[in-house]
Amino acid sequence: MLKDYLPWIIAGLVVLALVVAGVVLTRVAPEATATLRRRPRPPRDHFRDGDDPPAPLKRAGVVINPTKFTDLVAVEQRITAACLANGWGEPLFYETTVEDPGTGQAAQAVRDGVDLVCTLGGDGTVRNVASALIGTETALGILPAGTGNLLARNLDLPVALEMAVTVALTGRNRRIDVGELVIGAAPMDEAPDESGAPHTHQFLVMSGIGMDAQIMAGTNENLKAKVGWPAYMVSGLKHLVSPEFRISVKVDDELEFRRRARMVVIGNCGRLLGGLVLMPNARVDDGQLDTVIASPRGVVGWVPVATRVATRRRKGHPTLDHKVSREVRVRTDRPVPVQIDGDVIGEATEVSATVRPGCLTVRVSQ
Repeated sequence: MLKDYLPWIIAGLVVLALVVAGVVLTRVAPEATATLRRRPRPPRDHFRDGDDPPAPLKRAGVVINPTKFTDLVAVEQRITAACLANGWGEPLFYETTVEDPGTGQAAQAVRDGVDLVCTLGGDGTVRNVASALIGTETALGILPAGTGNLLARNLDLPVALEMAVTVALTGRNRRIDVGELVIGAAPMDEAPDESGAPHTHQFLVMSGIGMDAQIMAGTNENLKAKVGWPAYMVSGLKHLVSPEFRISVKVDDELEFRRRARMVVIGNCGRLLGGLVLMPNARVDDGQLDTVIASPRGVVGWVPVATRVATRRRKGHPTLDHKVSREVRVRTDRPVPVQIDGDVIGEATEVSATVRPGCLTVRVSQ
C-alpha cells in the first residue's frame, strides 16, 4: 500500500525542496549580499607595506647682492623663516659677484631644481637674474633691496622683506615684456667681439642715453647709501646744463627725423622715483616701448619739461617728445653715455631697442 503513495511522497518532497530553495534565493541570499555590501572597504593603503612619503616642499632660490647688506646672515634667516611660515622648504641662497652679477647664479638655481628664483638687490640685480629666466616657465620673485627698486614700484610690489617674500611665494604669475637694447658701438668698458657683432642687453625698466646716464654715473654712492633715491636728484641738478648732441631717430617704419637733444629715454614702464611718472601710458605688458626725447635749452628750458612730467602731460611742447613703438633706433653725432636699468655700461653712437612681448614671468600680488 505504501508503494501506491510513494510517487506522491517523492513529488511532495520535490515541491518542498523547490519552495525552500525559492525562499533562500528570494530572501536569505539578498540579505547576505546586502550584509557583504555594508561591510566597510579597507583603506587604500591596507595592502601596502607602508605609507606614501609626503610630497616634497617647494623651494625658492634667492640670488643676493651681498653689497646691499651689513648682516647677511640675519637677512637670510628672515627669508628662511618667511618661507617656512608659508609652507615652503628652506631656500637656497646664491651670492652675486663682480664677475657675475646674477645671471650665472639664476641659471644654477634653475639647474638645482628650484620652483622659483628670487632676487634680493636693486634693479641691476633684477635685470641680470631675469636675463637667465627669459623665455622659460620659471617665475621671478622680486625682493626689493636697492635704492630705486623701479620695477617693483611699477608692479606695485611691497618693499618690506617679509611681505615681499610672501608675495613671491603665494602671488600670481604675470607675463611681462622685456626690452632688448643693441649697442651699435662697443661700450668703453667692454672689448668688441672678434666677429664685430653688436652688443645686446636686456632691460626691464628703462634705458637712456645722454643726461639720463650722466645722472646715474654722477650719483655719489656714499650719499645714496645714506639718503637713498634723493641722491639721484642731487646728481640731476649738477647735470641740468649737460651738453646737447644731435640725434637721428627712426621709430618703427616711420621716416627718420633729426633734432638736438640732451636726453633720450626708452622705457618698458613709466614710473620714476619720488612718485614722478615719465611715461603715463607705459605698461610692462602692452607689447610696446615708450621713447621720450628731452631737448630743453638751458636751465630755464627744464621748467616746462618738469611741469609736464609732474602733471603727466606729454603733448604740445617741442622740448619733450614722446613716441610709442615696437622698435626704435637712435644715432648720435658723438659718443654719449648709455645706462640700462640704472647701470651705466659705457658710451655709444648708436642704440637700437626692440620689445619682446610677454617673455618673462614675474610673481605679483593677488
